[in-house]
Amino acid sequence: MKEIVRIDKWLWAVRIFKTRNQAGEACRAGKVKINGQPVKPSHDVKVNEVIVIQLGPLTKTILVRGIIKNRVSAKLAVENAVDQTPEAEYERIKLKKEMNYENRDIGSGRPTKKERRDIVKLKKYKI
Repeated sequence: MKEIVRIDKWLWAVRIFKTRNQAGEACRAGKVKINGQPVKPSHDVKVNEVIVIQLGPLTKTILVRGIIKNRVSAKLAVENAVDQTPEAEYERIKLKKEMNYENRDIGSGRPTKKERRDIVKLKKYKI
């Protein structure tokens, strides 16, 4: 008999999410998709399924290699879930972080109200 595991439990077990509740919330929010369709937390996971997960700005693609019910060590988790996210996706996130980085001299303290407004203006977002 094949093992049946809910997708929220599997995502938690292979350490994609820190808690099972977070995995369930991501499923309910439509951030977890299989075959382009959002899935509910109760969806059963099958071997060789490709799962696309939206984790903030990162779109992660995972191939299911094995079914596990309980949380396992990171070494075993890697055997059950293969990360197929394109390298370009990781590069895009890295570039985005570098672009949003600001450098202040050590000892210059907090920015003044005027400096903060200038920073916000340059980054084109509102606080």
